[in-house]
Amino acid sequence: MLRNGQDYVVGLKAQAKKDVWIAGQKVADVATDPFFRRPIEAIAALYDLQCATHHGVKMAATDAASTDAASNDSYGMSFLIPRSADDLADRRKAMGLWADASFGMVGRSPDYCNTVVMAFEETKFFHQLGADFGNNLTNYYQHIKKNDLFLTHAIVNPQTDRSKSSADQENPYAHLGIVEKNTDGLIVRGAKMLATHGPTADEIIVYPLPGSVAAGEEKYALAFGIPTDTPGLKFICREPFDDGTMSRWDHPLGSRFEEPDAMVVFEDVLIPWERVFLHENVPLANKLFTSASIQNNTGHQTAVRGLAKCKFLVGVAIAVSRSVKTDVFLHVQEQLGEILGYLQLIEGAIHLAELKAERTESGAIRPYWPPLQTVRYHLPRMYERIVKVVQVIGAGGLLINPTHEDIVSEVGPDIAAYYRGAGVDAESRIHLGKLAWDATGTQFGQRMLQYERYYAGDPVRVGATLYLRQNVDELLALVKRALSEDVMRV
Repeated sequence: MLRNGQDYVVGLKAQAKKDVWIAGQKVADVATDPFFRRPIEAIAALYDLQCATHHGVKMAATDAASTDAASNDSYGMSFLIPRSADDLADRRKAMGLWADASFGMVGRSPDYCNTVVMAFEETKFFHQLGADFGNNLTNYYQHIKKNDLFLTHAIVNPQTDRSKSSADQENPYAHLGIVEKNTDGLIVRGAKMLATHGPTADEIIVYPLPGSVAAGEEKYALAFGIPTDTPGLKFICREPFDDGTMSRWDHPLGSRFEEPDAMVVFEDVLIPWERVFLHENVPLANKLFTSASIQNNTGHQTAVRGLAKCKFLVGVAIAVSRSVKTDVFLHVQEQLGEILGYLQLIEGAIHLAELKAERTESGAIRPYWPPLQTVRYHLPRMYERIVKVVQVIGAGGLLINPTHEDIVSEVGPDIAAYYRGAGVDAESRIHLGKLAWDATGTQFGQRMLQYERYYAGDPVRVGATLYLRQNVDELLALVKRALSEDVMRV
């Protein structure tokens, strides 16, 4: 069943017992708290867009047994297990609509983790631990899909002592681990980060990153999914940028697309057996990422969202340049050409991944991994460069902009006289400058930059994986042929 924005908000109101802390206060009701009002509005708008038809994008899928995409059997496209090239294209267009609506600024839109559980289900990865655990994941996937729930994740250990494994930390439960097992399930204690939209999501899923569980440390090998109002679960949010009163005119992005990030603390939380997908199996925990098609499928969503974000920021750079006509200079044209080229490379990688899609053992189809991993590695660098180009082109003009209240005050005539651009009135130029600075220089803009740097995880590991997971025999054969007597034989 497809949810709309109001359905999403009603669901949050039903989780009245969430344990959420922000700015030194325990939140009484996430659904009505001013710190979360605008993040909730942004997610609700995506759900409304999912139910709209004016955009002409296919946002709903149905199982083979159903023929009515408008019926209660329909579900969001990000839950669809693709079986054909058309399915992949339809998923991309649906993900693209959400990404474009938020200019790529909502990093934890629901389609990301929907894609994670879809990949788990398609590969039947957890069946390796036994039918019960595989069925647990299948039931969870069906539950999230049927109810169109907003799922987030927390998969990184807190940055305590990075030189030590989980068991060697001063506090053995600084990282999330099993305290005990009983007939009801697992009792877990510790913490995980970085739960973006954790307080405003319906459910949270936890699973291990590759190589994150040391040999012999079975109690830290865990994968499960639970509601965000589960007793003993606590969210401690970072300092917010917006208390719900930030000016939409002066902060056109930060006032709309703030995403709460949180540390998730588990205080002897019971994980019912039916919600456990993996436990105490270190080898399977460490190969989950590479064996469950997560990187293929989430890489597809990530690239689509990243393209939307980069397209927006390149547009900002061009608009800022034209507002003062610096785009007539060759060195500026070269920089704009450089970042325009990035868009072609990202889009090309997305289409190459679809063109070279692979058939899986289950008969599904998954995007080809190497182009998407290449985007995962290079996009943070591209985005950082685009941010710099915006700031360099904007120069001091990004630092002198008054507020909208100044514009309508008695100094308004002075502002109108001295802040105008090349064929652009002062108010329009200031508003554009506000947009550019909000995207690149404010707390919101800098969080966006840091978020992209580590969105795909450790960038060193991301790059190394490109080498370690690819078959390079064809490349080495070229070297061998070049050294042979019969160089021209192909």
